[in-house]
Amino acid sequence: MEIKASDVKKLREKTGAGMMDCKKALVKAEGDFAKAEKILKELGLAAAQKRGGRVTKEGQIFSKIAGNRGVVLELNSETDFVAKNKEFVALGEKLATTILEKDLSEKNDELDGFIKEAIGKIKENIELKRFKVLKAEGDSEYLVNYVHRVGDIGKIAVLILFSLGKAELKDNDRFKETAFDIALHTAAYSPLFLSRDKVDEAYIKEQEEIFTKQAEKLNKPANVIQGIVKGKLNKHLGEICLLEQAFVKDQNLKVSKVLENLSRELGGDIKIKDFVYFKLGE
Repeated sequence: MEIKASDVKKLREKTGAGMMDCKKALVKAEGDFAKAEKILKELGLAAAQKRGGRVTKEGQIFSKIAGNRGVVLELNSETDFVAKNKEFVALGEKLATTILEKDLSEKNDELDGFIKEAIGKIKENIELKRFKVLKAEGDSEYLVNYVHRVGDIGKIAVLILFSLGKAELKDNDRFKETAFDIALHTAAYSPLFLSRDKVDEAYIKEQEEIFTKQAEKLNKPANVIQGIVKGKLNKHLGEICLLEQAFVKDQNLKVSKVLENLSRELGGDIKIKDFVYFKLGE
């Protein structure tokens, strides 16, 4: 079957594998992109973890917290010149404010109206690609956000929802400092899940299949292969689950241990309830 050069390029950008390897994988998968990606992973030619893909569109990531709600959104443009435009930035902030004020969970006519108005002024296509809102329930939950910028462009944004054993911890400087550090950590380490129990079973099964294919090439006994797969999966989950990652400011401690130590120090239970990680172009 004919494999389009654009599909080969897309697969290469997603996996980091060579052009010929990507083409062979697509041929073997009969053009199925997901199957081809899995084939490359089984061959060890593509990363089996982390968030894949390079930035394919320009734009910015925005984040805002207002009251008990926070939002992260991705607003795309055709060029990075427009992404730095004051009107484009104002549009992103206006969208974030409106989403929070109106408690929106999906795009509506009002948001589309703001975008169309901006397109008329800027003369370039603009798209609200996605957004997600987190809500703090009651006085014992706390939101923190962080936007990582490269120059004038917001490339990554993180929003984290903490659950606190005591409401007064929200005003504790030690807690707020650590909460922000964990937001910085999340931006740097790009976790896919909060913890192991949040990982989808289908995802785990797929990774086990990939690691098994890789281990079988070693021509080891079945019990040894089983151990290798178990070890690879355990390491992989430790890399993609936020609570199991080595903390950016102390590699000897997992994020979960940092929270445990802080809870003991401040005399109140501190946990991460949920988080959002957006990277431009993913």
